[in-house]
Amino acid sequence: MTEADEFNPAARIASNLRARIASQGPLPVSVFMMEALFDPMAGYYATRDPIGAGSDFITAPEISQMFGELLGLWAAQCWQDMGAPESLVLAELGPGKATMMADMLRAGRAVPGFADALKISLVEASAALKMVQGQTLARVGVPVGWAKSLETIPAGPGIIFGNEFLDCLPVRQAVRVEGQWRERCVTLHPDDESRFAFVTGPVIAEDDPFIPDALRASPDGALVELRPGDAQVVDALAARFSEHPGHALFIDYGPAVSEPGDTLQAIRAHQKVDPLDAPGTADLTARVDFDTLARRARSAGLDVYGPVEQGAFLKGLGMEQRAAALAASRPDQRGTIARQLHRLTADDEMGVLFKVIALSAPGMPAPPGLTFFTG
Repeated sequence: MTEADEFNPAARIASNLRARIASQGPLPVSVFMMEALFDPMAGYYATRDPIGAGSDFITAPEISQMFGELLGLWAAQCWQDMGAPESLVLAELGPGKATMMADMLRAGRAVPGFADALKISLVEASAALKMVQGQTLARVGVPVGWAKSLETIPAGPGIIFGNEFLDCLPVRQAVRVEGQWRERCVTLHPDDESRFAFVTGPVIAEDDPFIPDALRASPDGALVELRPGDAQVVDALAARFSEHPGHALFIDYGPAVSEPGDTLQAIRAHQKVDPLDAPGTADLTARVDFDTLARRARSAGLDVYGPVEQGAFLKGLGMEQRAAALAASRPDQRGTIARQLHRLTADDEMGVLFKVIALSAPGMPAPPGLTFFTG
Protein backbone atom coordinates (compact mmCIF):
# COMPACT_ATOMS: atom_id res chain seq x y z
CA MET A 1 0.00 0.00 0.00
CA THR A 2 1.37 3.38 -0.97
CA GLU A 3 1.37 6.45 1.26
CA ALA A 4 -1.33 7.97 -0.97
CA ASP A 5 -3.54 4.90 -0.46
CA GLU A 6 -3.51 5.49 3.30
CA PHE A 7 -5.45 8.73 2.80
CA ASN A 8 -7.68 7.56 -0.08
CA PRO A 9 -10.44 5.22 1.16
CA ALA A 10 -11.17 3.77 -2.30
CA ALA A 11 -7.49 3.11 -2.98
CA ARG A 12 -7.09 1.61 0.51
CA ILE A 13 -9.94 -0.87 -0.02
CA ALA A 14 -8.66 -1.91 -3.45
CA SER A 15 -5.11 -2.28 -2.12
CA ASN A 16 -6.31 -4.41 0.81
CA LEU A 17 -8.30 -6.67 -1.51
CA ARG A 18 -5.40 -7.10 -3.95
CA ALA A 19 -3.10 -8.04 -1.06
CA ARG A 20 -5.60 -10.59 0.29
CA ILE A 21 -6.07 -12.17 -3.13
CA ALA A 22 -2.29 -12.35 -3.63
CA SER A 23 -1.83 -14.17 -0.32
CA GLN A 24 -5.06 -16.20 -0.05
CA GLY A 25 -6.21 -16.68 -3.63
CA PRO A 26 -9.63 -15.69 -5.02
CA LEU A 27 -12.05 -14.37 -2.39
CA PRO A 28 -15.72 -15.37 -2.08
CA VAL A 29 -18.13 -12.66 -3.18
CA SER A 30 -19.28 -12.31 0.44
CA VAL A 31 -15.76 -11.43 1.57
CA PHE A 32 -15.41 -8.85 -1.20
CA MET A 33 -18.72 -7.27 -0.14
CA MET A 34 -17.81 -7.28 3.53
CA GLU A 35 -14.51 -5.54 2.88
CA ALA A 36 -15.99 -2.97 0.48
CA LEU A 37 -18.95 -2.07 2.68
CA PHE A 38 -17.83 -2.51 6.27
CA ASP A 39 -14.08 -1.99 6.56
CA PRO A 40 -13.99 0.20 9.70
CA MET A 41 -11.48 2.68 8.27
CA ALA A 42 -12.27 2.85 4.57
CA GLY A 43 -15.48 0.89 3.87
CA TYR A 44 -18.44 2.45 2.11
CA TYR A 45 -20.59 2.78 5.25
CA ALA A 46 -17.69 3.97 7.38
CA THR A 47 -16.70 6.88 5.17
CA ARG A 48 -19.84 8.54 3.82
CA ASP A 49 -23.43 9.63 4.23
CA PRO A 50 -24.90 7.78 1.23
CA ILE A 51 -28.60 8.60 1.53
CA GLY A 52 -30.55 11.33 -0.19
CA ALA A 53 -31.18 13.03 -3.49
CA GLY A 54 -27.60 14.35 -3.68
CA SER A 55 -25.95 11.10 -2.57
CA ASP A 56 -25.92 7.55 -3.93
CA PHE A 57 -29.47 6.34 -3.29
CA ILE A 58 -32.78 7.32 -1.72
CA THR A 59 -34.94 5.17 0.54
CA ALA A 60 -38.66 5.18 1.30
CA PRO A 61 -38.45 7.38 4.45
CA GLU A 62 -36.64 10.04 2.41
CA ILE A 63 -39.33 9.89 -0.29
CA SER A 64 -42.22 10.76 2.03
CA GLN A 65 -42.99 11.36 5.69
CA MET A 66 -46.05 9.15 5.23
CA PHE A 67 -43.91 6.02 5.23
CA GLY A 68 -42.52 6.52 8.74
CA GLU A 69 -45.78 7.90 10.08
CA LEU A 70 -47.69 4.76 9.16
CA LEU A 71 -44.98 2.54 10.63
CA GLY A 72 -45.09 4.56 13.85
CA LEU A 73 -48.82 3.93 14.16
CA TRP A 74 -48.21 0.27 13.25
CA ALA A 75 -45.71 0.01 16.12
CA ALA A 76 -48.10 1.73 18.52
CA GLN A 77 -50.83 -0.76 17.61
CA CYS A 78 -48.42 -3.66 18.19
CA TRP A 79 -47.53 -2.15 21.59
CA GLN A 80 -51.20 -1.97 22.55
CA ASP A 81 -51.76 -5.55 21.38
CA MET A 82 -48.80 -6.62 23.56
CA GLY A 83 -50.68 -5.26 26.59
CA ALA A 84 -49.05 -1.80 26.50
CA PRO A 85 -45.91 -2.75 28.49
CA GLU A 86 -44.54 0.03 30.66
CA SER A 87 -41.22 -0.08 28.80
CA LEU A 88 -40.67 -0.87 25.12
CA VAL A 89 -37.44 -0.94 23.11
CA LEU A 90 -38.05 0.56 19.67
CA ALA A 91 -35.02 -0.40 17.59
CA GLU A 92 -33.92 0.17 14.01
CA LEU A 93 -31.23 -1.68 12.08
CA GLY A 94 -29.35 0.58 9.68
CA PRO A 95 -31.48 3.67 10.39
CA GLY A 96 -29.88 5.93 7.77
CA LYS A 97 -30.46 9.56 8.74
CA ALA A 98 -33.06 8.49 11.34
CA THR A 99 -35.73 10.15 9.22
CA MET A 100 -38.02 7.15 9.56
CA MET A 101 -37.56 6.99 13.32
CA ALA A 102 -38.33 10.70 13.69
CA ASP A 103 -41.50 10.33 11.61
CA MET A 104 -42.51 7.23 13.59
CA LEU A 105 -42.12 9.03 16.89
CA ARG A 106 -44.07 12.05 15.72
CA ALA A 107 -47.01 9.94 14.57
CA GLY A 108 -46.81 7.59 17.55
CA ARG A 109 -47.46 10.43 19.97
CA ALA A 110 -51.09 10.31 18.84
CA VAL A 111 -51.45 7.06 20.82
CA PRO A 112 -51.63 7.87 24.56
CA GLY A 113 -48.76 6.44 26.59
CA PHE A 114 -46.81 5.03 23.65
CA ALA A 115 -44.01 7.60 23.52
CA ASP A 116 -43.65 7.53 27.31
CA ALA A 117 -42.89 3.81 27.18
CA LEU A 118 -40.17 4.06 24.55
CA LYS A 119 -36.43 3.60 24.63
CA ILE A 120 -34.82 4.05 21.20
CA SER A 121 -31.92 1.82 20.11
CA LEU A 122 -30.16 2.31 16.77
CA VAL A 123 -27.79 -0.21 15.17
CA GLU A 124 -25.52 1.68 12.77
CA ALA A 125 -22.13 0.86 11.19
CA SER A 126 -21.39 4.35 9.87
CA ALA A 127 -19.82 6.92 12.18
CA ALA A 128 -20.91 9.66 9.78
CA LEU A 129 -24.52 8.54 9.93
CA LYS A 130 -24.46 8.23 13.73
CA MET A 131 -23.74 11.94 13.89
CA VAL A 132 -26.64 12.70 11.54
CA GLN A 133 -28.96 10.43 13.53
CA GLY A 134 -28.06 12.18 16.77
CA GLN A 135 -28.92 15.53 15.20
CA THR A 136 -32.19 14.26 13.75
CA LEU A 137 -33.37 12.82 17.07
CA ALA A 138 -31.92 15.49 19.37
CA ARG A 139 -35.31 16.92 20.31
CA VAL A 140 -37.65 13.92 20.18
CA GLY A 141 -38.01 13.77 23.96
CA VAL A 142 -37.35 10.00 24.07
CA PRO A 143 -34.16 8.28 25.33
CA VAL A 144 -31.94 7.43 22.35
CA GLY A 145 -28.96 5.08 22.36
CA TRP A 146 -26.84 3.07 19.92
CA ALA A 147 -26.07 -0.64 19.91
CA LYS A 148 -23.20 -2.36 18.12
CA SER A 149 -25.38 -5.17 16.79
CA LEU A 150 -28.80 -6.75 16.89
CA GLU A 151 -27.53 -9.00 19.66
CA THR A 152 -26.67 -6.03 21.91
CA ILE A 153 -29.98 -4.14 21.63
CA PRO A 154 -31.18 -3.63 25.25
CA ALA A 155 -33.32 -6.39 26.74
CA GLY A 156 -37.06 -6.14 27.20
CA PRO A 157 -40.22 -6.12 25.11
CA GLY A 158 -39.29 -4.75 21.72
CA ILE A 159 -40.26 -3.84 18.20
CA ILE A 160 -37.40 -3.89 15.69
CA PHE A 161 -37.40 -2.37 12.21
CA GLY A 162 -35.10 -3.01 9.28
CA ASN A 163 -35.89 -0.96 6.18
CA GLU A 164 -33.52 -1.84 3.34
CA PHE A 165 -31.23 -3.51 5.85
CA LEU A 166 -31.16 -7.14 4.71
CA ASP A 167 -30.26 -6.29 1.11
CA CYS A 168 -26.84 -4.94 2.13
CA LEU A 169 -25.81 -8.04 4.09
CA PRO A 170 -22.99 -9.81 2.22
CA VAL A 171 -24.09 -12.71 0.03
CA ARG A 172 -22.28 -15.73 -1.28
CA GLN A 173 -22.86 -16.78 -4.88
CA ALA A 174 -22.89 -20.35 -6.12
CA VAL A 175 -22.67 -21.46 -9.76
CA ARG A 176 -23.79 -24.89 -10.99
CA VAL A 177 -20.98 -26.51 -13.00
CA GLU A 178 -21.13 -30.13 -14.23
CA GLY A 179 -23.67 -31.09 -11.60
CA GLN A 180 -21.81 -29.44 -8.72
CA TRP A 181 -22.18 -26.15 -6.91
CA ARG A 182 -19.04 -24.02 -6.93
CA GLU A 183 -18.31 -20.80 -5.04
CA ARG A 184 -18.21 -17.69 -7.17
CA CYS A 185 -15.16 -15.65 -6.20
CA VAL A 186 -13.36 -12.42 -7.00
CA THR A 187 -9.79 -12.38 -8.27
CA LEU A 188 -7.41 -10.01 -10.07
CA HIS A 189 -8.24 -9.37 -13.71
CA PRO A 190 -5.91 -11.45 -15.91
CA ASP A 191 -5.25 -8.51 -18.25
CA ASP A 192 -4.95 -5.76 -15.63
CA GLU A 193 -4.19 -6.54 -11.99
CA SER A 194 -5.42 -3.13 -10.90
CA ARG A 195 -8.94 -4.39 -11.70
CA PHE A 196 -11.02 -7.26 -10.35
CA ALA A 197 -12.87 -10.10 -12.08
CA PHE A 198 -15.22 -12.93 -11.18
CA VAL A 199 -13.95 -16.51 -11.25
CA THR A 200 -15.42 -19.91 -10.40
CA GLY A 201 -13.94 -21.22 -7.16
CA PRO A 202 -14.03 -24.35 -4.99
CA VAL A 203 -16.81 -26.93 -4.82
CA ILE A 204 -19.62 -26.30 -2.33
CA ALA A 205 -21.10 -29.29 -0.49
CA GLU A 206 -24.46 -30.41 -1.86
CA ASP A 207 -25.94 -30.20 1.65
CA ASP A 208 -24.73 -26.64 2.29
CA PRO A 209 -27.51 -25.25 4.52
CA PHE A 210 -27.60 -21.90 2.74
CA ILE A 211 -28.58 -23.22 -0.69
CA PRO A 212 -32.34 -22.61 -1.01
CA ASP A 213 -34.09 -25.97 -0.99
CA ALA A 214 -36.20 -25.08 -4.03
CA LEU A 215 -33.04 -24.40 -6.08
CA ARG A 216 -30.77 -27.30 -5.10
CA ALA A 217 -31.49 -29.21 -8.31
CA SER A 218 -30.91 -26.24 -10.63
CA PRO A 219 -29.36 -27.03 -14.03
CA ASP A 220 -25.78 -26.33 -15.04
CA GLY A 221 -25.10 -22.62 -15.53
CA ALA A 222 -27.51 -21.52 -12.82
CA LEU A 223 -26.32 -18.95 -10.28
CA VAL A 224 -27.86 -18.92 -6.81
CA GLU A 225 -27.27 -16.44 -3.99
CA LEU A 226 -26.73 -17.73 -0.47
CA ARG A 227 -27.53 -15.42 2.45
CA PRO A 228 -25.70 -16.41 5.67
CA GLY A 229 -26.33 -12.91 7.07
CA ASP A 230 -30.08 -13.56 7.09
CA ALA A 231 -29.49 -16.68 9.15
CA GLN A 232 -27.51 -14.67 11.72
CA VAL A 233 -30.38 -12.17 11.97
CA VAL A 234 -32.91 -14.99 12.44
CA ASP A 235 -30.79 -16.67 15.12
CA ALA A 236 -30.38 -13.39 17.01
CA LEU A 237 -34.12 -12.69 16.88
CA ALA A 238 -34.97 -16.24 17.97
CA ALA A 239 -32.65 -15.88 20.98
CA ARG A 240 -34.11 -12.49 21.90
CA PHE A 241 -37.74 -13.44 21.44
CA SER A 242 -37.32 -16.63 23.48
CA GLU A 243 -36.90 -14.32 26.49
CA HIS A 244 -38.73 -11.11 25.54
CA PRO A 245 -41.93 -10.56 23.54
CA GLY A 246 -41.68 -8.60 20.33
CA HIS A 247 -41.86 -8.23 16.56
CA ALA A 248 -39.24 -7.52 13.91
CA LEU A 249 -40.50 -5.91 10.71
CA PHE A 250 -38.34 -6.00 7.57
CA ILE A 251 -39.05 -4.08 4.37
CA ASP A 252 -36.81 -4.76 1.41
CA TYR A 253 -36.67 -5.62 -2.25
CA GLY A 254 -36.73 -9.16 -3.59
CA PRO A 255 -38.97 -12.03 -4.70
CA ALA A 256 -41.56 -13.77 -2.54
CA VAL A 257 -40.45 -17.13 -3.99
CA SER A 258 -36.82 -18.27 -4.29
CA GLU A 259 -35.34 -17.53 -7.72
CA PRO A 260 -31.95 -18.19 -9.32
CA GLY A 261 -29.95 -15.33 -10.80
CA ASP A 262 -27.22 -12.79 -10.15
CA THR A 263 -28.81 -9.82 -8.34
CA LEU A 264 -25.63 -8.27 -6.95
CA GLN A 265 -25.65 -4.59 -7.91
CA ALA A 266 -23.72 -1.44 -7.14
CA ILE A 267 -25.25 2.04 -6.95
CA ARG A 268 -23.18 5.22 -7.18
CA ALA A 269 -24.84 8.65 -7.55
CA HIS A 270 -28.19 6.94 -8.27
CA GLN A 271 -26.69 5.00 -11.20
CA LYS A 272 -25.90 1.30 -11.52
CA VAL A 273 -22.19 0.62 -11.93
CA ASP A 274 -19.96 -2.45 -12.12
CA PRO A 275 -19.98 -4.10 -8.64
CA LEU A 276 -16.23 -4.76 -8.94
CA ASP A 277 -15.32 -1.21 -9.93
CA ALA A 278 -13.67 0.95 -7.24
CA PRO A 279 -14.82 -1.09 -4.22
CA GLY A 280 -15.79 1.08 -1.27
CA THR A 281 -17.19 3.89 -3.44
CA ALA A 282 -20.60 2.38 -4.26
CA ASP A 283 -23.40 0.72 -2.33
CA LEU A 284 -23.50 -3.04 -2.90
CA THR A 285 -26.79 -4.86 -2.47
CA ALA A 286 -28.53 -8.09 -3.49
CA ARG A 287 -32.19 -9.01 -3.52
CA VAL A 288 -33.64 -10.64 -0.42
CA ASP A 289 -34.98 -14.20 -0.73
CA PHE A 290 -38.14 -13.80 1.35
CA ASP A 291 -39.27 -17.41 1.00
CA THR A 292 -36.00 -18.80 2.39
CA LEU A 293 -35.99 -16.12 5.11
CA ALA A 294 -39.53 -17.05 6.17
CA ARG A 295 -38.81 -20.79 6.24
CA ARG A 296 -35.58 -20.29 8.17
CA ALA A 297 -37.36 -18.12 10.74
CA ARG A 298 -40.15 -20.63 11.17
CA SER A 299 -37.61 -23.43 11.64
CA ALA A 300 -35.98 -21.33 14.37
CA GLY A 301 -39.27 -21.20 16.28
CA LEU A 302 -40.44 -17.74 15.24
CA ASP A 303 -43.91 -16.89 14.02
CA VAL A 304 -43.79 -15.44 10.52
CA TYR A 305 -46.24 -13.00 8.94
CA GLY A 306 -46.05 -12.16 5.25
CA PRO A 307 -44.34 -11.51 2.98
CA VAL A 308 -46.76 -9.05 1.43
CA GLU A 309 -46.11 -6.48 -1.27
CA GLN A 310 -45.19 -3.04 0.07
CA GLY A 311 -47.93 -1.30 -1.88
CA ALA A 312 -50.68 -3.50 -0.46
CA PHE A 313 -49.23 -3.19 3.04
CA LEU A 314 -49.04 0.60 3.00
CA LYS A 315 -52.49 0.99 1.47
CA GLY A 316 -53.84 -1.38 4.12
CA LEU A 317 -52.38 0.89 6.80
CA GLY A 318 -54.16 3.89 5.25
CA MET A 319 -51.53 5.58 3.09
CA GLU A 320 -54.07 6.73 0.50
CA GLN A 321 -56.16 8.38 3.21
CA ARG A 322 -53.07 9.97 4.75
CA ALA A 323 -52.02 11.30 1.35
CA ALA A 324 -55.46 12.83 0.85
CA ALA A 325 -55.32 14.52 4.26
CA LEU A 326 -51.84 15.91 3.57
CA ALA A 327 -52.90 17.19 0.17
CA ALA A 328 -55.93 18.92 1.69
CA SER A 329 -53.72 20.68 4.26
CA ARG A 330 -51.02 21.54 1.71
CA PRO A 331 -52.79 22.31 -1.57
CA ASP A 332 -49.61 23.71 -3.11
CA GLN A 333 -47.98 20.27 -2.70
CA ARG A 334 -50.75 18.08 -4.11
CA GLY A 335 -48.69 17.02 -7.09
CA THR A 336 -45.66 16.15 -4.98
CA ILE A 337 -47.73 14.12 -2.52
CA ALA A 338 -49.41 12.24 -5.37
CA ARG A 339 -45.99 11.38 -6.84
CA GLN A 340 -44.76 10.19 -3.46
CA LEU A 341 -47.79 7.94 -3.03
CA HIS A 342 -47.29 6.52 -6.51
CA ARG A 343 -43.59 5.84 -5.98
CA LEU A 344 -44.16 3.99 -2.71
CA THR A 345 -47.22 1.94 -3.70
CA ALA A 346 -47.53 1.58 -7.49
CA ASP A 347 -46.84 -1.74 -9.18
CA ASP A 348 -44.34 -0.14 -11.57
CA GLU A 349 -42.42 1.55 -8.74
CA MET A 350 -41.72 0.14 -5.24
CA GLY A 351 -45.18 -1.32 -4.63
CA VAL A 352 -44.53 -4.86 -5.91
CA LEU A 353 -40.75 -5.26 -5.93
CA PHE A 354 -40.52 -4.38 -2.23
CA LYS A 355 -41.94 -6.80 0.31
CA VAL A 356 -42.83 -6.64 4.01
CA ILE A 357 -42.34 -9.49 6.49
CA ALA A 358 -42.63 -9.74 10.27
CA LEU A 359 -40.70 -12.23 12.41
CA SER A 360 -42.33 -12.47 15.82
CA ALA A 361 -42.07 -14.14 19.20
CA PRO A 362 -44.28 -17.25 19.16
CA GLY A 363 -47.86 -16.74 20.27
CA MET A 364 -47.92 -12.97 19.80
CA PRO A 365 -51.05 -11.26 18.45
CA ALA A 366 -50.80 -10.95 14.67
CA PRO A 367 -49.18 -7.65 13.64
CA PRO A 368 -51.44 -5.29 11.65
CA GLY A 369 -51.59 -5.68 7.88
CA LEU A 370 -49.92 -9.11 7.66
CA THR A 371 -51.17 -12.68 7.50
CA PHE A 372 -49.59 -15.78 8.99
CA PHE A 373 -47.01 -17.49 6.76
CA THR A 374 -48.14 -20.99 5.80
CA GLY A 375 -45.80 -21.75 2.90
